Amino acid sequence: MIVCCGEALMDMVSLPIPGGSPFNTALAIARLGVRVRFLGRLSRDFFGERLVATLRQNQVYTDLLIRSPEPTTLAFVHLPSGKGPEYSFYTQGTADRSLCPEDMPNPLPDAVRCLLFGSIAMTMEPSASAIESVIFREYAGSAGRLISLDPNIRPFMIPDREAYIRRFEGWLKAVHILKVSAEDLAYIYPDQDLPTALRRALSLGVRLVLLTHGSAGAVALLRKEDDEILRVKTAGRSVPVVDTIGAGDTFHGAFVAWLALYEHLAPDLVAALTEDELAQALAFANKAAALVCTRSGANPPTLAELEGV
Repeated sequence: MIVCCGEALMDMVSLPIPGGSPFNTALAIARLGVRVRFLGRLSRDFFGERLVATLRQNQVYTDLLIRSPEPTTLAFVHLPSGKGPEYSFYTQGTADRSLCPEDMPNPLPDAVRCLLFGSIAMTMEPSASAIESVIFREYAGSAGRLISLDPNIRPFMIPDREAYIRRFEGWLKAVHILKVSAEDLAYIYPDQDLPTALRRALSLGVRLVLLTHGSAGAVALLRKEDDEILRVKTAGRSVPVVDTIGAGDTFHGAFVAWLALYEHLAPDLVAALTEDELAQALAFANKAAALVCTRSGANPPTLAELEGV
Protein backbone atom coordinates (compact mmCIF):
# COMPACT_ATOMS: atom_id res chain seq x y z
CA MET A 1 0.00 0.00 0.00
CA ILE A 2 1.27 3.46 -0.97
CA VAL A 3 0.11 6.83 0.43
CA CYS A 4 0.31 10.05 -1.59
CA CYS A 5 0.27 13.15 0.62
CA GLY A 6 -0.59 16.69 -0.43
CA GLU A 7 -2.84 18.87 -2.52
CA ALA A 8 -5.76 18.04 -4.76
CA LEU A 9 -7.19 20.85 -6.85
CA MET A 10 -9.03 21.75 -10.04
CA ASP A 11 -6.89 22.47 -13.14
CA MET A 12 -8.72 25.21 -15.03
CA VAL A 13 -7.69 24.51 -18.62
CA SER A 14 -10.78 24.88 -20.80
CA LEU A 15 -13.03 22.87 -18.49
CA PRO A 16 -12.18 22.14 -14.82
CA ILE A 17 -10.08 18.97 -14.58
CA PRO A 18 -9.24 17.24 -11.28
CA GLY A 19 -5.54 17.64 -10.59
CA GLY A 20 -2.75 18.43 -8.17
CA SER A 21 0.58 16.62 -8.28
CA PRO A 22 0.00 14.08 -5.44
CA PHE A 23 -3.59 13.55 -6.68
CA ASN A 24 -2.34 12.82 -10.22
CA THR A 25 0.33 10.51 -8.83
CA ALA A 26 -2.28 8.56 -6.84
CA LEU A 27 -4.38 8.09 -9.99
CA ALA A 28 -1.33 6.92 -11.93
CA ILE A 29 -0.51 4.31 -9.28
CA ALA A 30 -4.09 3.06 -9.00
CA ARG A 31 -4.52 2.71 -12.77
CA LEU A 32 -1.42 0.52 -12.83
CA GLY A 33 -3.07 -1.94 -10.46
CA VAL A 34 -1.33 -0.98 -7.21
CA ARG A 35 -3.22 -0.20 -4.01
CA VAL A 36 -2.91 3.47 -3.03
CA ARG A 37 -4.48 5.90 -0.59
CA PHE A 38 -4.77 9.67 -0.86
CA LEU A 39 -4.07 11.65 2.30
CA GLY A 40 -5.27 15.25 2.23
CA ARG A 41 -7.95 17.76 3.15
CA LEU A 42 -10.67 18.21 0.53
CA SER A 43 -13.55 20.65 0.35
CA ARG A 44 -17.21 19.77 0.60
CA ASP A 45 -17.94 22.13 -2.32
CA PHE A 46 -18.89 20.69 -5.71
CA PHE A 47 -15.27 20.70 -6.87
CA GLY A 48 -14.31 18.74 -3.76
CA GLU A 49 -17.11 16.28 -4.43
CA ARG A 50 -15.76 15.76 -7.94
CA LEU A 51 -12.23 15.20 -6.63
CA VAL A 52 -13.45 12.57 -4.18
CA ALA A 53 -15.58 10.90 -6.86
CA THR A 54 -12.58 10.76 -9.21
CA LEU A 55 -10.45 9.10 -6.56
CA ARG A 56 -13.11 6.49 -5.85
CA GLN A 57 -13.82 5.83 -9.53
CA ASN A 58 -10.13 5.01 -9.93
CA GLN A 59 -10.06 2.70 -6.88
CA VAL A 60 -7.94 5.09 -4.79
CA TYR A 61 -8.67 4.47 -1.11
CA THR A 62 -10.20 7.55 0.56
CA ASP A 63 -10.25 6.53 4.23
CA LEU A 64 -7.47 9.03 5.05
CA LEU A 65 -9.34 12.01 3.58
CA ILE A 66 -10.40 14.92 5.75
CA ARG A 67 -13.46 16.83 4.46
CA SER A 68 -13.81 20.52 5.31
CA PRO A 69 -15.92 23.61 4.48
CA GLU A 70 -13.04 25.61 2.93
CA PRO A 71 -13.15 26.00 -0.88
CA THR A 72 -11.12 23.94 -3.35
CA THR A 73 -7.82 25.28 -4.67
CA LEU A 74 -7.99 26.42 -8.30
CA ALA A 75 -5.07 26.19 -10.73
CA PHE A 76 -5.48 28.14 -13.95
CA VAL A 77 -3.37 26.63 -16.73
CA HIS A 78 -1.98 28.39 -19.80
CA LEU A 79 -0.59 26.20 -22.59
CA PRO A 80 1.77 28.35 -24.70
CA SER A 81 2.81 26.86 -28.02
CA GLY A 82 6.07 24.93 -27.84
CA LYS A 83 6.45 25.35 -24.08
CA GLY A 84 5.41 23.59 -20.92
CA PRO A 85 2.22 24.58 -19.07
CA GLU A 86 2.16 27.80 -17.04
CA TYR A 87 0.14 27.90 -13.81
CA SER A 88 -1.58 30.45 -11.61
CA PHE A 89 -2.82 29.07 -8.28
CA TYR A 90 -5.63 30.42 -6.10
CA THR A 91 -4.95 28.96 -2.66
CA GLN A 92 -5.92 31.53 -0.05
CA GLY A 93 -8.04 29.90 2.64
CA THR A 94 -8.52 26.69 0.63
CA ALA A 95 -9.07 23.19 1.95
CA ASP A 96 -5.88 21.42 0.91
CA ARG A 97 -3.54 24.11 2.22
CA SER A 98 -5.44 23.99 5.54
CA LEU A 99 -4.25 20.44 6.25
CA CYS A 100 -2.88 20.60 9.80
CA PRO A 101 -0.85 18.29 12.08
CA GLU A 102 -4.01 17.27 13.94
CA ASP A 103 -5.41 15.88 10.67
CA MET A 104 -2.55 13.44 10.18
CA PRO A 105 -3.14 9.76 11.08
CA ASN A 106 -1.01 8.41 13.90
CA PRO A 107 -0.26 5.62 13.44
CA LEU A 108 -0.57 5.06 9.71
CA PRO A 109 -2.38 1.88 8.65
CA ASP A 110 -0.14 -1.18 8.90
CA ALA A 111 -0.51 -1.88 5.17
CA VAL A 112 1.27 1.36 4.20
CA ARG A 113 4.72 0.61 2.81
CA CYS A 114 5.49 3.87 0.99
CA LEU A 115 4.82 7.60 1.38
CA LEU A 116 4.96 10.07 -1.53
CA PHE A 117 4.95 13.83 -0.99
CA GLY A 118 5.97 17.15 -2.53
CA SER A 119 4.74 19.92 -4.86
CA ILE A 120 2.93 23.09 -3.78
CA ALA A 121 1.58 21.49 -0.59
CA MET A 122 5.15 21.85 0.73
CA THR A 123 5.22 25.60 0.02
CA MET A 124 2.11 26.49 2.09
CA GLU A 125 1.28 26.41 5.77
CA PRO A 126 0.00 24.60 7.70
CA SER A 127 0.02 21.81 5.08
CA ALA A 128 3.82 21.76 4.71
CA SER A 129 4.41 21.34 8.43
CA ALA A 130 1.67 18.72 8.71
CA ILE A 131 3.13 16.53 5.95
CA GLU A 132 6.70 17.18 7.08
CA SER A 133 5.86 15.93 10.59
CA VAL A 134 4.66 12.59 9.21
CA ILE A 135 7.69 12.18 6.96
CA PHE A 136 10.14 12.78 9.79
CA ARG A 137 8.11 10.54 12.11
CA GLU A 138 7.98 7.65 9.66
CA TYR A 139 11.54 7.76 8.33
CA ALA A 140 13.62 4.93 9.74
CA GLY A 141 16.52 4.57 7.31
CA SER A 142 16.63 1.19 5.59
CA ALA A 143 14.23 -0.40 8.09
CA GLY A 144 11.13 1.77 7.74
CA ARG A 145 8.67 2.74 5.06
CA LEU A 146 9.93 3.88 1.66
CA ILE A 147 9.68 7.68 1.30
CA SER A 148 9.71 9.44 -2.08
CA LEU A 149 9.76 13.17 -2.85
CA ASP A 150 8.90 15.10 -6.02
CA PRO A 151 9.40 18.82 -5.26
CA ASN A 152 7.67 19.80 -8.53
CA ILE A 153 8.80 23.38 -7.93
CA ARG A 154 6.62 26.35 -8.86
CA PRO A 155 8.89 29.34 -8.09
CA PHE A 156 6.00 31.83 -7.79
CA MET A 157 4.66 29.75 -4.87
CA ILE A 158 7.89 30.18 -2.89
CA PRO A 159 8.13 33.55 -1.10
CA ASP A 160 11.59 32.88 0.40
CA ARG A 161 13.85 30.82 -1.87
CA GLU A 162 16.69 30.42 0.63
CA ALA A 163 14.33 29.26 3.38
CA TYR A 164 12.75 26.76 0.98
CA ILE A 165 16.14 25.33 -0.02
CA ARG A 166 17.14 24.87 3.63
CA ARG A 167 13.88 23.05 4.27
CA PHE A 168 14.23 21.00 1.09
CA GLU A 169 17.68 19.80 2.10
CA GLY A 170 16.25 18.88 5.50
CA TRP A 171 13.68 16.66 3.75
CA LEU A 172 16.42 14.94 1.77
CA LYS A 173 17.80 13.52 5.02
CA ALA A 174 14.50 11.62 5.42
CA VAL A 175 13.94 10.63 1.78
CA HIS A 176 14.93 7.44 -0.03
CA ILE A 177 13.86 8.46 -3.55
CA LEU A 178 14.07 11.94 -5.05
CA LYS A 179 12.24 12.42 -8.35
CA VAL A 180 13.39 15.75 -9.75
CA SER A 181 13.39 17.59 -13.07
CA ALA A 182 16.30 19.49 -14.56
CA GLU A 183 14.25 22.67 -14.02
CA ASP A 184 13.82 21.85 -10.33
CA LEU A 185 17.56 21.44 -9.86
CA ALA A 186 18.29 24.66 -11.76
CA TYR A 187 16.07 26.52 -9.28
CA ILE A 188 17.55 24.87 -6.18
CA TYR A 189 21.20 24.89 -7.27
CA PRO A 190 21.53 27.59 -9.96
CA ASP A 191 25.30 27.83 -9.62
CA GLN A 192 25.94 24.09 -9.97
CA ASP A 193 25.95 21.88 -13.04
CA LEU A 194 23.68 18.83 -13.05
CA PRO A 195 26.32 16.26 -11.94
CA THR A 196 27.31 18.44 -8.97
CA ALA A 197 23.69 19.06 -7.98
CA LEU A 198 22.92 15.35 -8.16
CA ARG A 199 25.93 14.47 -6.02
CA ARG A 200 24.75 17.05 -3.48
CA ALA A 201 21.37 15.30 -3.19
CA LEU A 202 22.98 11.88 -2.81
CA SER A 203 25.39 13.20 -0.17
CA LEU A 204 22.49 14.37 2.00
CA GLY A 205 21.17 10.82 2.34
CA VAL A 206 19.01 10.15 -0.73
CA ARG A 207 19.35 6.57 -1.94
CA LEU A 208 17.99 7.01 -5.49
CA VAL A 209 17.67 10.14 -7.64
CA LEU A 210 15.40 10.07 -10.69
CA LEU A 211 16.18 12.96 -13.02
CA THR A 212 13.64 13.62 -15.78
CA HIS A 213 14.54 15.42 -19.02
CA GLY A 214 11.16 15.46 -20.76
CA SER A 215 11.48 14.19 -24.34
CA ALA A 216 15.19 13.51 -23.75
CA GLY A 217 14.38 10.69 -21.34
CA ALA A 218 15.42 10.12 -17.74
CA VAL A 219 18.45 9.21 -15.64
CA ALA A 220 18.63 7.25 -12.38
CA LEU A 221 21.49 7.49 -9.92
CA LEU A 222 21.43 4.78 -7.23
CA ARG A 223 23.77 4.96 -4.25
CA LYS A 224 24.56 1.34 -3.39
CA GLU A 225 25.33 0.09 0.13
CA ASP A 226 29.08 0.39 -0.54
CA ASP A 227 28.49 4.00 -1.77
CA GLU A 228 29.21 3.06 -5.38
CA ILE A 229 26.93 5.06 -7.72
CA LEU A 230 25.00 3.05 -10.30
CA ARG A 231 23.94 5.25 -13.23
CA VAL A 232 21.22 4.16 -15.67
CA LYS A 233 19.64 6.17 -18.49
CA THR A 234 16.54 5.63 -20.61
CA ALA A 235 15.92 7.38 -23.91
CA GLY A 236 12.94 9.61 -24.52
CA ARG A 237 9.95 8.45 -26.55
CA SER A 238 8.75 10.31 -29.63
CA VAL A 239 4.99 10.90 -29.30
CA PRO A 240 2.49 13.47 -30.61
CA VAL A 241 2.24 15.89 -27.68
CA VAL A 242 -1.13 17.39 -26.76
CA ASP A 243 0.16 18.86 -23.50
CA THR A 244 2.54 17.83 -20.72
CA ILE A 245 0.21 18.29 -17.74
CA GLY A 246 0.75 15.46 -15.27
CA ALA A 247 3.71 13.90 -17.09
CA GLY A 248 6.10 14.22 -14.16
CA ASP A 249 3.44 13.06 -11.69
CA THR A 250 2.74 10.00 -13.84
CA PHE A 251 6.47 9.23 -14.13
CA HIS A 252 6.79 9.34 -10.35
CA GLY A 253 3.69 7.22 -9.78
CA ALA A 254 4.61 4.68 -12.45
CA PHE A 255 8.14 4.23 -11.11
CA VAL A 256 6.89 3.54 -7.59
CA ALA A 257 4.12 1.32 -8.99
CA TRP A 258 6.79 -0.73 -10.79
CA LEU A 259 8.58 -1.18 -7.46
CA ALA A 260 5.34 -2.46 -5.95
CA LEU A 261 4.47 -4.72 -8.89
CA TYR A 262 7.91 -6.34 -8.82
CA GLU A 263 8.23 -6.49 -5.02
CA HIS A 264 10.89 -3.86 -4.49
CA LEU A 265 8.77 -1.44 -2.42
CA ALA A 266 11.13 -1.09 0.56
CA PRO A 267 14.29 0.95 1.24
CA ASP A 268 16.62 -2.06 1.40
CA LEU A 269 15.11 -3.54 -1.78
CA VAL A 270 15.58 -0.27 -3.65
CA ALA A 271 19.22 -0.22 -2.56
CA ALA A 272 19.60 -3.74 -3.98
CA LEU A 273 18.19 -2.95 -7.44
CA THR A 274 20.36 -4.23 -10.28
CA GLU A 275 21.25 -2.21 -13.36
CA ASP A 276 18.77 -4.23 -15.43
CA GLU A 277 15.94 -3.78 -12.90
CA LEU A 278 16.56 -0.07 -12.67
CA ALA A 279 16.52 0.21 -16.46
CA GLN A 280 13.20 -1.66 -16.59
CA ALA A 281 11.63 0.61 -13.96
CA LEU A 282 12.85 3.76 -15.76
CA ALA A 283 11.52 2.58 -19.11
CA PHE A 284 8.16 1.69 -17.54
CA ALA A 285 7.83 5.14 -15.94
CA ASN A 286 9.02 6.94 -19.07
CA LYS A 287 6.50 5.10 -21.25
CA ALA A 288 3.65 6.02 -18.87
CA ALA A 289 4.69 9.69 -18.86
CA ALA A 290 4.93 9.74 -22.66
CA LEU A 291 1.39 8.38 -22.99
CA VAL A 292 0.03 11.14 -20.75
CA CYS A 293 1.52 13.72 -23.12
CA THR A 294 -0.65 12.39 -25.95
CA ARG A 295 -3.81 13.32 -24.00
CA SER A 296 -5.33 16.51 -22.71
CA GLY A 297 -4.74 17.08 -18.99
CA ALA A 298 -3.44 14.62 -16.42
CA ASN A 299 -4.94 11.34 -17.64
CA PRO A 300 -2.56 8.50 -16.67
CA PRO A 301 -2.66 5.21 -18.58
CA THR A 302 -3.92 1.90 -17.25
CA LEU A 303 -1.64 -1.10 -17.04
CA ALA A 304 -3.37 -2.63 -20.06
CA GLU A 305 -2.77 0.53 -22.10
CA LEU A 306 0.86 0.62 -21.06
CA GLU A 307 1.47 -3.03 -21.91
CA GLY A 308 -0.25 -2.58 -25.27
CA VAL A 309 2.21 0.06 -26.49
